[in-house]
Amino acid sequence: MADGATKPSVVIVGGLGFLGRYLALYIHENNLASEVRLVDKLLPQLAWLAPEFVDACSQDKFVQADASREQSLSRIFDRSNGAQFDYVINCGGESRFSQPDDVYRLRSHALSITLGREAARRGIRAFIECSSATVYKGDRKPRKETDTLKPTFNLSKWKMTAEEDLQKIPGLNLCILRFAHVYGDYDKGYLSVAICMGRVCQELDKPLIVPNTADQPMNTVYVKDAARALWQAAEWRASKGPIPTDDKSTPFIFNIVDHNSTTKGHFTAGVTKALGIETSFLGSMMTQFAKLNIDEVVDELNEESLEVWAELITNKGITRPGPLTPFLEQDVMKDPDLSIDGSLFETTTGFKYQREKVQEDWVETVIKSYERMGWWP
Repeated sequence: MADGATKPSVVIVGGLGFLGRYLALYIHENNLASEVRLVDKLLPQLAWLAPEFVDACSQDKFVQADASREQSLSRIFDRSNGAQFDYVINCGGESRFSQPDDVYRLRSHALSITLGREAARRGIRAFIECSSATVYKGDRKPRKETDTLKPTFNLSKWKMTAEEDLQKIPGLNLCILRFAHVYGDYDKGYLSVAICMGRVCQELDKPLIVPNTADQPMNTVYVKDAARALWQAAEWRASKGPIPTDDKSTPFIFNIVDHNSTTKGHFTAGVTKALGIETSFLGSMMTQFAKLNIDEVVDELNEESLEVWAELITNKGITRPGPLTPFLEQDVMKDPDLSIDGSLFETTTGFKYQREKVQEDWVETVIKSYERMGWWP
């Protein structure tokens, strides 16, 4: 490893989020950077940080700021030595489903474009944008980076728009990573809702009903591999320098996905092993019928699940409930196939996944992390 003076410096926006904190941890544990600046609207004390993240996300690295606002940019980018940061990695943005356009426009799109313009103005060597593989048209055939984009979710629509508009910024050393479903310890996003619903079903002694079929693709990537991919993308992009707009031979958009070809069946097998409950699938026809009555279906599910979850929390004596919830957003019921081909990133950058396959006890391991934090009833 080179000495500290030659190591790159990095800004991680959304640095206290699920992916951002794991990236900070990876950099910290491997002593990869000369300076790390974590930017987030949320204070570390309110971010539900597990003990292993405390040093990596320490207060001396942290700047509280809304990076979508231009008046915040000097606090985010300026350094005491007058130099520019080498890498800016944007892990921020609105991650909740079923939000109105104005929320995604302000919290996701404006954030990306404001950061991208400033990174270009300052000549940042690599700007890495975290996007989502849900920007593709749902299909069981693995989607490649050049395939049709047709987002199902509103969240994904704004991810796609941010991607398109970032590419229009002159002088931006851009690299975009489209992630499959990211999973791992302390996850409180998409997959955590299904795990919490499984706990409710366990309490009610009834099976977990899952939309569609067991062979429906829902591809995944382990969070520590996702963090490593971000760092590798930054190093690779910085090494390329400016890429002319007419250069079609150098890719800068990549899918990030493990080699597991994960399906709904892999997930339900993990839930069954962890919670000892049965699972069943609605099938394609009944799933389409449920979508026609989505308001009623989701309202009924949430009414029952939230009531049982509150009772579980109370009975367990949890006085400071964590960020977990079985609350189901309507958008999640749209449930498109998520199948992507990640080979381009591996062949282009030499990246190797450390966890190529989903482990048999993957859901159980996530639940144990919730238990360590006192979140699991």
